[in-house]
Amino acid sequence: MSDDRLIVALDVPDALAGLKLAETLGDAVSFYKIGLGMLTGGGLALANELKQEHGKRIFLDMKFFDIGATVENAVRGIAQYDLDFLTVHGDPHVVRAAKEGASGKDLQILAVTILTSLDRADLDAGLIKAGDVQDLVIERAARAFEAGADGVIASPQEAALIRALPESTGRLIVTPGVRPAGADKGDQKRVATPAQAIADGSDHIVVGRPIWQATDPKAAAQAVLAEMNSPQAKKPNT
Repeated sequence: MSDDRLIVALDVPDALAGLKLAETLGDAVSFYKIGLGMLTGGGLALANELKQEHGKRIFLDMKFFDIGATVENAVRGIAQYDLDFLTVHGDPHVVRAAKEGASGKDLQILAVTILTSLDRADLDAGLIKAGDVQDLVIERAARAFEAGADGVIASPQEAALIRALPESTGRLIVTPGVRPAGADKGDQKRVATPAQAIADGSDHIVVGRPIWQATDPKAAAQAVLAEMNSPQAKKPNT
């Protein structure tokens, strides 16, 4: 079994492309993220197939946000698929509802703090309260933990600060926006390398385009895994 701290984002057009990529990566990768972009392209069916037939772990990145009753019902439906992680927005009422919906199941609820594609200008445009982005992320993470979140989604630049929170003990930090040295940042604005993310306290890193857009995706995944296990990736949270 490969190192499941690496989660590969299957941000490809449909389930057939996702399954083909998973077959290409083979036993090098054991954990996959399936997001909204594939929801209408067979994403739930792919999640179930990878989980039940291939023994992979699955992170369903839906980022649910709605009134509590709707979130609870949606999560209860998702929990029947026996998946591993599910994202919701980190607002406390959403987290509490999601935890209620997942009650009795192994599905872990991860709260989104602030999307890694956003910076202060984006928050201003969305009328989000003033303040440093990192400070807002830390505040949202603490509130999500208090509401019962099993973990949070945060950029590599906030992972160490979240790990320092007393509330983070025993909770997960899952980090998108991870790019190997020299890779294109794409639409991400708050990024770090795999080694830095692990060193700063991330439990799992999510990597998409640098792997699936590579000429040799399996080699690209293995290079990320090697960096995660390098001397530069110390693990202060273990």
